Amino acid sequence: MRFVLYAVLRLAFFLVPFGLMMLLPVFQDLWWLAAIFAAVIGLSLSILLLGRPLADVSTEIYEARAAKRAQTERAEEDAVEDAANEAARREQGED
Repeated sequence: MRFVLYAVLRLAFFLVPFGLMMLLPVFQDLWWLAAIFAAVIGLSLSILLLGRPLADVSTEIYEARAAKRAQTERAEEDAVEDAANEAARREQGED
C-alpha cells in the first residue's frame, strides 16, 4: 500500500507543475521544455519531501523479498530432506 501512495505522490509532483506550465502561453508551443522543467521540479520535490516514504517502501520491498527467499530456501531444504528420507526407506526395504 505504501508503494501506491509513493507512486501517486511522485506522479503528482510531476503532473501538477506540468499542468501549471501548460497553462502559460510560452509553454504551449514548447511542451517538451515544460516536461523537462516539470521533471526537474518533480525530482527536486521528491528528494526534499519523500525521503521517509521512500525508505518505508524500500524496507517493505526488502522484507517481502527476504520472506520469499526464506520460503524458497525452506522448500528446497524440505525437498532434499524428503528425497533423502525416500532413499533411506528404499534402502531399508531392499535389505
